Amino acid sequence: MGSQSGATATATLHRQTPLLCFIVVCQCVLALGCGPNYTFNIEEFCLAKFRLDMQNLEQGQWCSWEDTVELYGELTNCTFLVAQKMECFWPNRLVDEFFIQVHRHYFHDCSLSGRLLRDPPNRILGPFIVVPILVTLLMTALVVWRSKRSEGIV
Repeated sequence: MGSQSGATATATLHRQTPLLCFIVVCQCVLALGCGPNYTFNIEEFCLAKFRLDMQNLEQGQWCSWEDTVELYGELTNCTFLVAQKMECFWPNRLVDEFFIQVHRHYFHDCSLSGRLLRDPPNRILGPFIVVPILVTLLMTALVVWRSKRSEGIV
């Protein structure tokens, strides 16, 4: 009876091996199928619209998060929807490479915070300039005044 159960197990394993191979091959085909086709589709559908939207902005506005957050969100959602339609994983290596290229082209001159680097308005900058100057003048006047009134100090 022991050899019969071993033979049954071997026969079951041999019947399942093609099924296991089929599953592995299908997964590989799905992963590879997202390669050039996925890249082509996100460039045709997603990047084309993003390019048009970015061209409608002045190049100086490209680093303004307020101006580009909606466009960037639409681009991200588009790559997700294309991956979902093609039954690809998302995010994936191709999406990462795609966004690296987008950042190299559109956002290479932007600061790490994503904000435009500019001086604050004068109403904010003014006190930071005037207050230290006034404190310095006041302290200088106080030292001169105290040095002239040296009598009476014990």
